[in-house]
Amino acid sequence: MVQAMPADPTLDEIRAHLGPMIANHAAFDGWSDEAVERAADDADIDPAAAKLAFPKGATDMIDAWFAHIDAEMEASFTAEELDAMPIHKRIRAAILKRLDIARPHKEALRRAIAILAMPKNVPLAGKLGWRSADAMWRLAGDTSTDINHYSKRTILGGVYGSTIMAWIDDESDDEAETIAFLDRRLGNVAQFEKLKRKFRMDPDRRFSVTRFLGRLRYPGR
Repeated sequence: MVQAMPADPTLDEIRAHLGPMIANHAAFDGWSDEAVERAADDADIDPAAAKLAFPKGATDMIDAWFAHIDAEMEASFTAEELDAMPIHKRIRAAILKRLDIARPHKEALRRAIAILAMPKNVPLAGKLGWRSADAMWRLAGDTSTDINHYSKRTILGGVYGSTIMAWIDDESDDEAETIAFLDRRLGNVAQFEKLKRKFRMDPDRRFSVTRFLGRLRYPGR
């Protein structure tokens, strides 16, 4: 769903409105001024104002589109649907929903990834990946504020990013290869989380600086 435009929109509102519309044209025109102009024409917005909404060019356009995907994902689930799923199923559903939203614009996403992979854009790529992972965890109901807040988002960012790369080139029926890949990655994360819980519950398995130094001093103990 494209965000509705108010009568006298700000540049931020124009940006949010045009982000997904630019993706409609980016497959053919790239993430370019031409794509902005075509989207502005579709939305009956002054092209000059539309360009002002994306002062950094392609990266601003991609940022706006990814923000739209975040919002669409969050709006796609009811509280009742989420309550009926365990946490890992909520994360799986969120990733698959994001792929579903991006599916009509697969070539635009491919071009966006190529732009974000440029050395100068790597910090932005990390920021957008973190934002998406945070949106998925918040959708899943995560309220952690300790180190788990960061580790969960870092791990999910890796799972989501690698799944996107598998999905981009997936030509299997019903994208079965991507789904299998995702399930394997989520299974690996689940095993890792079980291992972390085991270490937290067993004091003898926790890392101790004192015990470590003691073993260096008295090997074999």
